[in-house]
Amino acid sequence: MKKIQTARKLKPFAFFLLAPLLLSWGPVGHEPINRAAVLALPAPVQSFFYNHIDFITQESTVPDLRKYLLNDPWEKPRHFIDLENFPAYDSLPATLAEAKKKYSTEFLQQNGILPWFLQDRMEKLTKAFKARNKMEILFLAADLGHYVGDAHMPLHTSANYDGQLTNQTGIHAFFESQLPEMFIEKYNFQISEAVYIQDLPSEIRRIILATHLLVDTLLLAERELNQHYPAEQVYLMDASGSILKNKFNSPVHSAAYAQQYHQKLKGMVEKQLRLAMSATSNFWYTAWVNAGKPDLSTLDPVEQTSRNKPHLKKELKMFKKGKLLDIQCEKEF
Repeated sequence: MKKIQTARKLKPFAFFLLAPLLLSWGPVGHEPINRAAVLALPAPVQSFFYNHIDFITQESTVPDLRKYLLNDPWEKPRHFIDLENFPAYDSLPATLAEAKKKYSTEFLQQNGILPWFLQDRMEKLTKAFKARNKMEILFLAADLGHYVGDAHMPLHTSANYDGQLTNQTGIHAFFESQLPEMFIEKYNFQISEAVYIQDLPSEIRRIILATHLLVDTLLLAERELNQHYPAEQVYLMDASGSILKNKFNSPVHSAAYAQQYHQKLKGMVEKQLRLAMSATSNFWYTAWVNAGKPDLSTLDPVEQTSRNKPHLKKELKMFKKGKLLDIQCEKEF
């Protein structure tokens, strides 16, 4: 990803202060998802979103900050759903309100509410578009992009979320943090322009199920590699000979092992990030259409939109080649 300096850069202080607490796809995953989603929007919506692309990009990690810093018992389950623990996914309640009637609070907090929360965010974003409430649109859009990203991370759909049930503890951070940080510069993020989602509940269900089908593949690939790899070369070791741990207390795998695992996955990480980018853009566009396609051009000064046109043109030129601006974030690996 190429770096271009613009006058629009905004770095929230809290982001850098609290970055070590992030998990999920992390900044190196969530930030590109939201940025690419802006660039994939149709022109009537794109100009407004691009005026605030740095905010939308950097705010993509805020849900993880809330997860680790606030005591809201409902924040954590918004990021996942353990499909194996639900009797039949096709017959799940249509809304979060109905889910809370069918399942106990404890059950939902333990097993997740991600698909229903996606619908909740979409409803709120649609209302914000209708009201033409600038700040609500931006906050909700950035938030929604995060949860859409989580819906494309396979281990966020499984009770075996960290390989703890198959003696593969640590694979969560390995897959969604270490691999993207090591290989993201080689990825191609070219995606098509956003399209309208005709049936949102069905699309959410399709995304979650498609993501879940990858769980066994990524777990099996690591198990097979581990069996044919020298044990002392699987992880990085510290000076005392102990396995090096990251800030989440997960083992850090060696670069050679990560390279081999990345190859065995046959582009899975890149594909899931790209699908998340496309889905996020589709969700935003759908909320705008459902709101009646309100005119967003008057929410910002004409001068701001005009000033950003050359920057947008440069980014779109890069984007058509599958590249994004360099995302500045603290790297762990």
